[in-house]
Amino acid sequence: MSGFRRGARLGIDVGKARIGVARCDPGGLLAVPVETVPRNEASIARIGALADEYDAFELLVGLPVSLSGGDTASTDDARSFAAELASATGRAVRMVDERLSTVSAHAALRGAGRSQRSSRRIVDQVAAVVLLQQAIDVEKGTGTPAGALITDPQELA
Repeated sequence: MSGFRRGARLGIDVGKARIGVARCDPGGLLAVPVETVPRNEASIARIGALADEYDAFELLVGLPVSLSGGDTASTDDARSFAAELASATGRAVRMVDERLSTVSAHAALRGAGRSQRSSRRIVDQVAAVVLLQQAIDVEKGTGTPAGALITDPQELA
C-alpha cells in the first residue's frame, strides 16, 4: 500500500433524477452506501454536507463513458456536476471512469434476490459503492489515484 493516500472519500454516481453517494473509511478498506440524494437545486449542498460529515478529503464522481471509451449523453452532465461540486465544496474532485458500475450494481442486487423495481431506490448508492471501491483498488494497486483531477472547475462548467 505504498502510494495509497489515507483519508475518507465519497463516491458519487450522478443520474438525471438521483445521485448515489457512497463513502469509504480513512484506510480505504471498504466502500459502503450512504444515501440517494434527489437531483435538484439542493443536491450540491447536500453532498457538501455529507463530505463534511464524513470528513472526506476527496470526491470521486463517476464519468459515464461508452464501452468503447467515448462520451455519452450523460458525460457532459457529469463533468458539469463535478465542476460545480469542486467549486462549491473546495474539495478535490476526480472524474473516475464508471463504465459498468450501474450494470454491476444491478447484477449484484439481482444476485441478492432483489427485483429491478425494488432496487430502484438503492441502485444509485450501490453504483457509487462500485465506482468508489474500484478507485480505491486502483490506487492501492498502482500507487496512483484513479481518474482525472478537476484542476480548474471553470474549465469544465
